[in-house]
Amino acid sequence: MKKNLVITIGRECGSSGRAIGRKLAESLGIKCYDKELLALAAKNSGLCEELFKTHDEKPTNSFLYSLVMDTYSMGYNTSAYMDMPINHKIFLAQFDTIKKLADEESCVIVGRCADYALADYPNVVSVFICADEEVKIQELMKRHNITRDKAKDVMIKTDKQRSGYYNYYSSKRWGSSKSYNLCINSSVVGIDGAVEIIKEFAKKKQEFLKINENA
Repeated sequence: MKKNLVITIGRECGSSGRAIGRKLAESLGIKCYDKELLALAAKNSGLCEELFKTHDEKPTNSFLYSLVMDTYSMGYNTSAYMDMPINHKIFLAQFDTIKKLADEESCVIVGRCADYALADYPNVVSVFICADEEVKIQELMKRHNITRDKAKDVMIKTDKQRSGYYNYYSSKRWGSSKSYNLCINSSVVGIDGAVEIIKEFAKKKQEFLKINENA
């Protein structure tokens, strides 16, 4: 059993999911990977980092899931991989980097289907952060110094992209309680409250795994 604790965080736009992830990682004394994951995946794959930024958490209608996963199982040096469209290669590079991180260290990973990539890792805690609409709009207005209408537009479009990406690349539904170990409304408990809840949940899950392991 892989012992590293990895906490994955899915989040609605404006829910402070990224801030919760960073504060959680700081509290646990581990690293938080968000945009940093793109640079690592680019380095590991040899692909340009700008390509990862362009395709970051964006769905694609041309993605042939079974073909890509078959190629993943065979390795990257096959002719199928060499002929694969760039968006397919980017997804596989991120998928591979997420697994590599989980093998090497305890960490927090924000977004990018990390919970799905690590589905067979028992020591992973998958979390989804949501928030009330008005709270999210106010957060985005403050964060980006934009109008209410613009903030709402950003929120809707970003969540549509994230849900499309997650639903397309994984076998689960973005934001559904069935897809995660834990769902938290940050507008009810705040950033600090969310951090403490996740820490306590992770502790309880690790204790439960240990009991079952020794049973």
